[in-house]
Amino acid sequence: MSLVLDPAAQDLLFREARTANTFTDEPVTDEQVQAIYDLVKFGPTAFNQSPLRVVLVRSAEGRERLVQHMAEGNRPKTATAPLVAILAADNEFHEELPALLPHFPQAKDMFFAERPVRESAAGLNAALQAAYFIIGVRAAGLAAGPMTGYDPAGIQKEFLDGDHTPLMVVNIGKPGEDAWFPRSPRLSFDEVITTV
Repeated sequence: MSLVLDPAAQDLLFREARTANTFTDEPVTDEQVQAIYDLVKFGPTAFNQSPLRVVLVRSAEGRERLVQHMAEGNRPKTATAPLVAILAADNEFHEELPALLPHFPQAKDMFFAERPVRESAAGLNAALQAAYFIIGVRAAGLAAGPMTGYDPAGIQKEFLDGDHTPLMVVNIGKPGEDAWFPRSPRLSFDEVITTV
């Protein structure tokens, strides 16, 4: 059985999508970011906890502050991308649960009263949302360059607080010249899928 999603959309979101390493100087607008969020906010998370928080870095001053915390090889990419997003997990997401889970408001205290439990849940579910975010960037016709090569403590101190854990930095824009590395291999169906 084939997929219902149009093959061109499959290519845009998955088969032809790649991690971009260079970008044009065409700006990424607030309207594009709003459209991305309005799409990806519907991706599922446990208890609808929605712990992803995003810091958009647009200013030259903010960019300079961020670049100093990036791994050496990632600095030029982050310095030249039209928009950079810091994706973080909100470890105090449970404060929003009464509004996000109105049919079960007691979940806040029943399941997430302890900080270590929240940190584990926030990390997993914000990572899910980060994946949705990357797909949303692609759906907007933009390229994403997600990276985990950075100083997490430095980024947390510079842009976040003790309640937010950085997950990744994503460069966003239209792909530039020589944007793509060669496609790396993928595991086959039989290497990944087991039926019991």
